[in-house]
Amino acid sequence: MNPPCARCGKIVYPTEKVSCLDKNWHKGCFHCEVCKMTLNMKNYKGYDKKPYCNAHYPKTSFTIVTDTPENLRLRQQSELQSQAKYHEDFERTRGRGFTPGLDDPSMERYQRANQMMGERRASHTPPRQGQTHTSIKYSHPDHDADQNKMVVSVPLQRVYRALYDYAAQDHDEVSFRDGDVIVNAQPIDEGWMYGTVQRTGKSGMLPANYVECCN
Repeated sequence: MNPPCARCGKIVYPTEKVSCLDKNWHKGCFHCEVCKMTLNMKNYKGYDKKPYCNAHYPKTSFTIVTDTPENLRLRQQSELQSQAKYHEDFERTRGRGFTPGLDDPSMERYQRANQMMGERRASHTPPRQGQTHTSIKYSHPDHDADQNKMVVSVPLQRVYRALYDYAAQDHDEVSFRDGDVIVNAQPIDEGWMYGTVQRTGKSGMLPANYVECCN
């Protein structure tokens, strides 16, 4: 049985049949889809199982950038480079964070400084509404029981004077100048103390060998 033509649908006889692109055509029906130029087996170009001439052959275009093999390769290369840079930056900055162990002297000094700063803030916090201070009273044996006195404990605060200029090296330290007065000074560990620079009002850690006691 003779097959139908893919163009006109009529019967194609063997003498006029062109078999191409998995279809059967009349020789006159085998032409370019655009310009209708008659084609043959030597000059046609197939696209989507349709014949085209060389001038009107559809150009393959990529609507998405990542469709092209070259761009896929570049994207994979960029991802590999990004991962390599991430690991490199991680290895470089891994030891820079402040994460010492509990037994680290710097960690202990940092915690003690924070504790002192917290106690200092708490000592200056006014009582909330409805709260009252508790008074400690005692009875002197030489006086009547009605003559009670309130005992107020005032801690001795040492005053120091700066011998040299010092610029803070960390966020928990304080800067001062030669001759500045350091008040509320408290030793923390060997070589360091916590205090307030009277001139600036700033508090923090400072090296003990940069100051001398005045009282």
